Amino acid sequence: MNKKPMNEDDLQKLLQQQPPAPDADAKARHMAVAMAAFNAQHTNEQNIAQDTIHNINHNSEKKTNILQGFLQRLRLTRDTNHHGKNTMRAPTFEQRAFWQKPALISGIAASSLAVLAGLTFMQHLMINSDEQELAARIAQESHTKNVPLNVQQPSADLTLEESVVSANSDLAKKQAVAEHEQLARSKMVAVQSQAMMEQQPMALSAPAPAYAAADMMSQPAPEFRDRFSDVNENGVLAVKNNPVSTFSIDVDTASYSFVRRMLNNGQLPEKDAVRSEELINYFDYAYPLPTSKKTPFTTTVSLVDSPWTKGNKLIHIGIQGYQLTASEIPQSNLVFLLDVSGSMDEPSKLPLVKQSMGLLLDTLKPDDTIAIVVYAGAAGTVLEPTKVKEKQKILAALTNLQAGGSTAGAEGIALAYQLAEANFNKNGVNRIILATDGDFNVGQTGDEALQDFVERKREQGIYLSVLGFGQGNYQDALMQTLAQNGNGTAAYIDTLSEAQKVLVTEATSNLFPIAQDVKIQVEFNPNTVKEYRLIGYETRALKQEDFNNDKVDAGEVGAGQRVTAIYEITPAGAQSGLLEESRYQQETKVDTKTSSEYAFLRLRYKLPGETQSQLLETAIEKNVLPDVNTTYQQEVNFSIAVAGFAQLLRGSNYAGDFTYDKVIELAQANKGKDEYGYRTEFVQLVRKAKIAQ
Repeated sequence: MNKKPMNEDDLQKLLQQQPPAPDADAKARHMAVAMAAFNAQHTNEQNIAQDTIHNINHNSEKKTNILQGFLQRLRLTRDTNHHGKNTMRAPTFEQRAFWQKPALISGIAASSLAVLAGLTFMQHLMINSDEQELAARIAQESHTKNVPLNVQQPSADLTLEESVVSANSDLAKKQAVAEHEQLARSKMVAVQSQAMMEQQPMALSAPAPAYAAADMMSQPAPEFRDRFSDVNENGVLAVKNNPVSTFSIDVDTASYSFVRRMLNNGQLPEKDAVRSEELINYFDYAYPLPTSKKTPFTTTVSLVDSPWTKGNKLIHIGIQGYQLTASEIPQSNLVFLLDVSGSMDEPSKLPLVKQSMGLLLDTLKPDDTIAIVVYAGAAGTVLEPTKVKEKQKILAALTNLQAGGSTAGAEGIALAYQLAEANFNKNGVNRIILATDGDFNVGQTGDEALQDFVERKREQGIYLSVLGFGQGNYQDALMQTLAQNGNGTAAYIDTLSEAQKVLVTEATSNLFPIAQDVKIQVEFNPNTVKEYRLIGYETRALKQEDFNNDKVDAGEVGAGQRVTAIYEITPAGAQSGLLEESRYQQETKVDTKTSSEYAFLRLRYKLPGETQSQLLETAIEKNVLPDVNTTYQQEVNFSIAVAGFAQLLRGSNYAGDFTYDKVIELAQANKGKDEYGYRTEFVQLVRKAKIAQ
């Protein structure tokens, strides 16, 4: 039967009727449908939040809000009547018509789910697209800035021999990859932040979720705050005004290893990180060996033309220490003082420390003792003094170390000295070996306070050596202070190969002293030398009167160690000098007895345990010039190449026309036997410096 169409009068009648009472069952059904739609939407929103670390796209959120508004219009809502009570609002004409059509309801519900799924899919597409764009931008930036993916990869122009040496160890490669990944993550965060800032005007109505901000805060860009002492390069001095040069011996090598790490990372080191004497003394030189422990040094002097200033000459002084035989090596009472603070939680720090200490165990005698002290927020004893023959017990203590907390280094040093004193061996070597990145940030950590403490313990016969690890917060200045005043050496361990060199190959040199308070003094002849300068040793300078004062502390030399010092001089009458001669300077009367001498060398030292120094003296003759074909002359020339390289890295005012190419040429021609490949590696570093300049 056909129904009569509804007209305007019919609508008016309907509007004047009282709405029927709400049906409880219908209300329940309607609410169930609405809540189902709401729960479906809420569940999808939670999944989107968990899968995404970026901000929810504004457009996607807008579309979601449209769907919410659509569903909201279909819900029955409450209203407040004139009595202030909440009542269920009567359904509108459109709502009644809608809910009376189940097929339409089902269709819209299915469509809603489809829209939600589509929005989620589009959101993932946009996120993936953003990630791909970020990755592409980072790759482009890395390519533009030549960020090295493998710092150990040799240059294309290297010889086969040099390529083999470039692979120091698997650990070094892993460290390089880890550093690159950390840099890449930092770049990703930076690009994300920039993208968010660019989109900020569009996203004011939809702020980024809290989890995205927290994630970026958890990955800050690395902070580099390596600290080195400010050092001015030794200048040129006039012999007539300053005829005497005095300095303390230095056998540290930390500077060379740090410079190597920087160059392997494609960066030139800051000039204060380059200590010329430590670069020169990093290498072994075939100097003549002494034959007696009572006279533990030989001194050899050479004279060569300066390769960077025409007309000048170089006085090369090579000092060789006595090498102990196996039967002469004393027992050791060692305390490993290990930094396990949070700053050591990097592949190139605590893991490398553990491996390095393990290598050292293989060089010690079974009856030597090892104790382990660690420090982070506080200090503690991990291993009481234990015989080396209980190697597995010592290794287990090392293996269990974990990094975390702040750095109470001063407290750790005090505890280490207590253990060393408790197990003191009056007939042996008592030494603390500190392994740290130098980041002392808790307690009384002033350099001077620590220096005074270490000096007092040195006088009691307990020495302190320092092994530096890591980069970014390496406190070189403090490491040098501790080692110099603790009668120990300072080395920097950047690879497992370097740990092998310092703690195995050179273990005897670094552990067992043959002389202490070793000083050098050179007096120049004003009749034959107009000017001079000492290359390096700026932090080891002494006053002239300190040389004969046995109360003044100086450097320690270990068994078999070599020390090299190089002076550049301007001979009298040469036109290559930098200083103007005084108009009123009185002429010096020529002494025929010394007219053949450029200078006079004095070496003062104390034997271990003695308080009175001994003296060695050598005249430096004008005609000293070894045969250029001898092995010794190769050693001299290679050390001069290293000295020239150090001056170039420091930006020296006195490098003249010397270049990296000339360093390579001189070093290549004088590599000699190069048993461990260190000299070949040096040539590679010079090439890298040339590229990085």
